[in-house]
Amino acid sequence: MQTELNKVIAALAEFYAHEQFLLERDLGERTLTHRLAVYVERQFSGWQIDCNYDRLGERTLRLPRGSAASTDDHLGKSIYPDIVVHQRDIPNNLLAIEVRKDSNHQPIEHDLQKLQALTDPHVWFAFATGVLVTLGRGGVGFTEVYVGGVVERMTSLWFAERLRDSGLAEPRDNGAH
Repeated sequence: MQTELNKVIAALAEFYAHEQFLLERDLGERTLTHRLAVYVERQFSGWQIDCNYDRLGERTLRLPRGSAASTDDHLGKSIYPDIVVHQRDIPNNLLAIEVRKDSNHQPIEHDLQKLQALTDPHVWFAFATGVLVTLGRGGVGFTEVYVGGVVERMTSLWFAERLRDSGLAEPRDNGAH
C-alpha cells in the first residue's frame, strides 16, 4: 500500500509543480481532479486511470440497499469515485481517490462515506485502498486513507508525514486529522 501511496505523492508533487495557474484562479474541483488524474496516470503504468467512473465491465457500481454511505445520484444507489486506478473489465480495483478543494464548504462526510463504501470488503467492487486529498493553493491539507471500509489511522498518519516531508502539505494544516 505504501508503494501506491508514494505514487500518489509523486503525482501530487507534479500537480503542484505544474498547475499553480488552476489553483491561483480557484478553478472547480472537477478541473483539479482531471489534472491530478493526468499525473496519477503517469505513476501507474499498466493500470487504467479514470475520473467519475461508475462501471466494472458492464455492471454499474451500486451500493447495497440500506448502505449508510451517501451516493451521487437521485436514486441513492450509484457511486462515482473522483479518480480510480483499476482495470476496467475485471474486478481489480486498486485505488480510489476523492479530491476536495480546501475552500469546499460542503460537509466532508459525503467524501468520507464514499471512501468507506468504495473500500468495503463486502461490496463486489471493493477498492484495495481509498484516499481523501484536500487540495489547497499552497499544498495538500486534510488527508485520510481507507482500507477495508475503515480509516487506516497509522497509514493516514504516515501519508500525512510523507506529504510534509515532501514539502506538499499546506503550512497551516500539518496533515491528517
